[in-house]
Amino acid sequence: MKSLLVSPTVFLATTKANLLEAGRRWLLPSVRDLGGLFVFARQFFSWLVRRPFRWNEILFQMEFIGIKSIPIIALTAFFTGMVFGLQSGYAFRLFNAESFVGSTVGLALTRELSPVFTALMITARNGSAIAAEISSMRVTEQIDALETMAVNPIHYLVVPRVLSATLMTPLLSILFTAIGIVGAYLVATQLLSIHPFYFMDRLEYYVDPTDVIGGVLKAAAFGFLLSLISCYRGYIARGGSRGVGKATTSAVVISSVVILVTDYFLTAWILEIFPN
Repeated sequence: MKSLLVSPTVFLATTKANLLEAGRRWLLPSVRDLGGLFVFARQFFSWLVRRPFRWNEILFQMEFIGIKSIPIIALTAFFTGMVFGLQSGYAFRLFNAESFVGSTVGLALTRELSPVFTALMITARNGSAIAAEISSMRVTEQIDALETMAVNPIHYLVVPRVLSATLMTPLLSILFTAIGIVGAYLVATQLLSIHPFYFMDRLEYYVDPTDVIGGVLKAAAFGFLLSLISCYRGYIARGGSRGVGKATTSAVVISSVVILVTDYFLTAWILEIFPN
């Protein structure tokens, strides 16, 4: 009878100990990775301003991240604009306010959809490639060979990729906005029979330059974060081909989550700067 009375206490104590142990196993590596990322970022900024400036590598990465991403960005933007225009058109039709489709699509694209979707597409296409490439160099000891030849891997591998992503993501976001508006315009005028004048007039009236600037600032921040995280996960990869796969997967997952979480804080900050 006594053992039955003690069992719940023992069970609760064991459960609590197991939960604390599981939390410790999850929390400590996460804090260690976060600290390592900050140290990695500090090294990036330290080497960013040091010579030699590897312009050929920077231009190559700008082409890879920017120019070669245009087809997937254009396709995603066109159908995103079409879907959003279609949904908003049918929603506004309930209130006889179809003329606001243009302004709604324009504000949504410039403020939120363009920077976020562009960053997610670049993460899927370029972030995974960056992580896979650098992690492959790590596990095959090519990074060690660079250090042996007195070439800093951060300066040679990380700086061009992070700088290129930070510069090209805002440009791709602007392209996303333009193509998305074209898609929404076609749906609104051809499918929903909204007069082109009302679409463009509302778009021009409600979408301000500050909306575009806010979206560009978001895209630049997203480009920096996704490229830095991808480089970091590849740089610390270990364990052969399995390590390459883990580094690539974690780079895409972490970058995507960070983009969505950071978007809220950037939105709050931008609305404080441009309250109108």
